[in-house]
Amino acid sequence: MSTPLKGRTSPTLVVGAVLVGLVVAAALLSFAWTPHDPLKVESTARLLGPTGDYWFGTDKFGRDVFSQILVGARTTLYVGVIAVGVAAVVGTPLGMLAGMSKRWLGEFVMRVNDLVLAFPALLLAIMLGAVYGASTVTAMIAIGIATIPSFARVARSGTLQVMSTEYVLAARSAGRSRLWIARRHVLPNIGGLVIVQCSVSFAIAVLAEAALSFLGFGTRPPTPSWGRMLQESQELLTVHPRLAIVPGLAIAVAVLGFNLLGDGLRDRLDPRLERR
Repeated sequence: MSTPLKGRTSPTLVVGAVLVGLVVAAALLSFAWTPHDPLKVESTARLLGPTGDYWFGTDKFGRDVFSQILVGARTTLYVGVIAVGVAAVVGTPLGMLAGMSKRWLGEFVMRVNDLVLAFPALLLAIMLGAVYGASTVTAMIAIGIATIPSFARVARSGTLQVMSTEYVLAARSAGRSRLWIARRHVLPNIGGLVIVQCSVSFAIAVLAEAALSFLGFGTRPPTPSWGRMLQESQELLTVHPRLAIVPGLAIAVAVLGFNLLGDGLRDRLDPRLERR
């Protein structure tokens, strides 16, 4: 049997990293420079096509579409980072608790987890929006809560595998506490699974944020958002399709990039998937 290929980078990982890098670069660039003020309304420049001054043209309010795409990338990443961060911080310990606790406690935690998983993120966002008002924070909280079950299930699966290993059995025989085992053995060994889940969940968060903004329950005007750009382009879809194509492509690039990055990281970090 041949030796496993170590250190080989898959094309999926490279393509995913490049696409994600483009989105991150656009967001970072928007802090330092945009061709025009993305919030400035120019009544004399409404619905212009791509030109040297307006690379992607202007919308129905005369705002520069390219500048909105750049700032919209910032909004998308902001929502994704916070939502996925909340889900990972809450869901991973819950999954570890379910995998390391007594059977009845683990089953209880996972049944509650399944209940949350069955609750639609969109409905949660509508409820939060009705109470606190639609905003970027509302979208982040709704997406974060809806994503917690995914992290809990992944963490529990990985924890159960680690807890059955000989070195964990030896640590338990030596009288080590569950907290010590979790910190020393479980968390380092499921870290790769959590990282992969973060990438996949980020893609879901990008799509969810766009959907919520499209429906009016996410980022509020005048803050640029790819989802709201799609919503505003509906009435002009037949005469100016570029107003929907540009933000639609931006969302597609971000979602595809994070999905490919997640697949590439999984192949890279999971030793069971190494080619022989």
